[in-house]
Amino acid sequence: MPVRANGSVTVDYTEDGSGETVVLIHSSINSNRQWRALVDALKERFRVLAINLFGYGETTPWPGIRLQTLSDQAELVLTLCEETQTPIHIVGHSFGGSVAVKAATKLGPRVDRLVLLEPNPFYLLKQHGRTEAYEEVRALRDHVKKFGVTGDWARAGERFADYWLGDGSWASMPEKRRQAFAASLPPNFHEWDAVMNEETPIDAWKALEPRTLLVSASGTPRPIREIVELLADACPHWTYAQVAEGGHMAPVARPELVNPIVKRFLETPA
Repeated sequence: MPVRANGSVTVDYTEDGSGETVVLIHSSINSNRQWRALVDALKERFRVLAINLFGYGETTPWPGIRLQTLSDQAELVLTLCEETQTPIHIVGHSFGGSVAVKAATKLGPRVDRLVLLEPNPFYLLKQHGRTEAYEEVRALRDHVKKFGVTGDWARAGERFADYWLGDGSWASMPEKRRQAFAASLPPNFHEWDAVMNEETPIDAWKALEPRTLLVSASGTPRPIREIVELLADACPHWTYAQVAEGGHMAPVARPELVNPIVKRFLETPA
């Protein structure tokens, strides 16, 4: 895969197709490999860049010298877009959705369309008094931090998997899959800081210039459902869609439901 350097940071990504640029930003635990099907669906019409965030693929791991921010992750996207002259479209899933908004804010009018798949700006729950939903996800954060700091990624992974994929998901995984899942968790340790400590108000989301699509899924955890409610109330001018299956991981588990919605939105004339 090609890489770009920004000082001491190396940014790993894939590039396919030609045309206007679409940047794909993956969720926690997953790398840019989660986008294979969407890349195939878009590359005949678009230049598709699928980035790896800090600690995924060959992208430099987060150094841990201070708490990570969404702005830090967004700078990786800006590095990828430095030489891009055509309109830019950004697609982000979960944590990647939160990064996508921050990147769109930094890129300003260069971004034409923004697609948020089950975005996870958990800090908005705290800002808007969604206390029970915020405490629910904070408990998961605390669990990952507790066992991650000692390197017990299997203990962290069990609860993480059951929360996002459904109860019993960890127990049903083959041992090899469990090992791979646990090995993918270390970057998530720092991503919690980025998404929980952000302070950007929801009015800044409302003021975003790109045409924006938010896709959610039935069966997703309460914190995500309440984030979608907050954004739907604050940003009624956005386009909203929901898929009936797949839960929070629908972009990965049910791409045949999600990808056509994304493709149609990106291809529809302004």
